[in-house]
Amino acid sequence: MSAVRNHLFEALVGLVVVIAAVLLIFSFLGRTASGAGSNAIEVTAYFPNVSGIDVGTDVRVAGLSIGEVTSVALNPDDFQAEVRMAIDPDASLPNDSSAAITSEGLLGGSFIALLPGGASDSFVQGDVILDTQGAIDMTGLIGSMINDSGGSSDGMGDTMSEDFGAEDGEMLP
Repeated sequence: MSAVRNHLFEALVGLVVVIAAVLLIFSFLGRTASGAGSNAIEVTAYFPNVSGIDVGTDVRVAGLSIGEVTSVALNPDDFQAEVRMAIDPDASLPNDSSAAITSEGLLGGSFIALLPGGASDSFVQGDVILDTQGAIDMTGLIGSMINDSGGSSDGMGDTMSEDFGAEDGEMLP
């Protein structure tokens, strides 16, 4: 009798594990969905720098995901990155909205932030976002700050005794 009870318990535990795995998979699929839905509007934006942006990157408004990047390619005419995004039409963003590549923090991933404009017309299929701001090169920015802080010719490197009127090598009383 205890053998049957053990097999029944093992089968029940196995069933719970399978159900939990299926729910976890559906949870991950729902979390990674674009938020744009099947009736998404595709809009295009041109950026000078798209570091950190790939297909599947979030498109957000006020921190909320309303879509995702569907393609990234180099425009051969002006050598800017052409980014196509699928966005949720229910967001009803004005067609003069701007786009900026932003990061979630110092070490976080990048996403595209759409900043709503003031136009009365909303985005439609095939619209182009004209006002864009590319990704900031944090490594280059930090490097330039380090290089600029080494010394200067603007008088900031003077010693304290020079600031108080002492001549070279002379000590103030």
